[in-house]
Amino acid sequence: MADGLKSGRELDLIGGDDCMGDKKATGGTAERAWQGIPGIERTPRGRIFVVWFSGGTHEPQPENTVYLTYSDDDAQTWAPLSVMAEPRDGARAFDPTLWLDPTGCLWLIFNRGNPEKRIHDVHARRCAAPDAPVPAWGAEYRLGFDEVPFSFRMNKPIVLSTGEWVLPVTHDSQECREWFARDRQVQGVAISADQGRSWRLHGAVQAPPWALENMIVELRDGRLWMLIRTSAGVLWESFSTDRGRTWSAGAATTIASPGSRFFIRRLASGRLLLVSHYKFTGRSHLTALLSPDEGRTWQEGLVLDARENVSYPDGFQAPDALIWIVYDRERKGAGDILLARFPEADIEAGRLVSPDASLRYVLDTLRPRSAE
Repeated sequence: MADGLKSGRELDLIGGDDCMGDKKATGGTAERAWQGIPGIERTPRGRIFVVWFSGGTHEPQPENTVYLTYSDDDAQTWAPLSVMAEPRDGARAFDPTLWLDPTGCLWLIFNRGNPEKRIHDVHARRCAAPDAPVPAWGAEYRLGFDEVPFSFRMNKPIVLSTGEWVLPVTHDSQECREWFARDRQVQGVAISADQGRSWRLHGAVQAPPWALENMIVELRDGRLWMLIRTSAGVLWESFSTDRGRTWSAGAATTIASPGSRFFIRRLASGRLLLVSHYKFTGRSHLTALLSPDEGRTWQEGLVLDARENVSYPDGFQAPDALIWIVYDRERKGAGDILLARFPEADIEAGRLVSPDASLRYVLDTLRPRSAE
């Protein structure tokens, strides 16, 4: 196994996409007692951005802060960490994700939460030219969702065949004096028909607690398929036949889950990719699986990392068809942010067969790695 890489309302936008001003993380790993929950995206020219959060002694905590780095050489070297979202007015910054929209603009989407002030919102920053020598990020702004007083999200939006943008969202209709609404949390989507200038919230799918971190894929028959993380031992699902405006009642799938984030997307081949825990004990055996039949069955796949305490995958497929996955390990221990890179053929083979594939590459770590 290889350990290293070888080769509803108009937004009042605050600032613009020429806003620089991000400070570098100055304390190295000493300023981070823990870290995890990463996201990843690739630009048209091949720059790879990775984001995660840390701050304080754990999460959730008011000190939680979002960090970002990028690589111009396929993950061989990385730019110094930048602080992209700091605590503000008592509101922590957490659960960042990166998404390249169809116009080439790179989005950093994250949440802010302050239980004392009952503030729980989704925020964003945008970079109009992510391949520029020095990528310039616009000022932070709130996405909206005025329909509810509590909202957050974890995963990337998708673009429908109709051109609409659909962002998975977890929300609650009541004000929340805690970090999360827990049993009251329902799953929906925010839909934008104007390239992200405005978003309207739809859907309130119920699933067993702890329900959150939903993801969406568009099926070949036009339906949208929502998968939901729960603590029920399996992922739950819901379907929409009207491009996300309404959703079926939540129901259990047969996809086993330890209650952790997963990643699903359609590959260029047309097959669905699922990265989740498979034949696991807790958060172990992070595995890439393929479905040839729109998610009805999943073939035996490629184990990306069989160790304990590996979790929270995010990913993309590059133009050369290689799949890149980022995930974390031992958030309060080693504090590893790791990468895996592999083609579909390696998933089918159940092992690395491509010379360009690599597993368990450590992008960032807090402490020397424990003996394997």
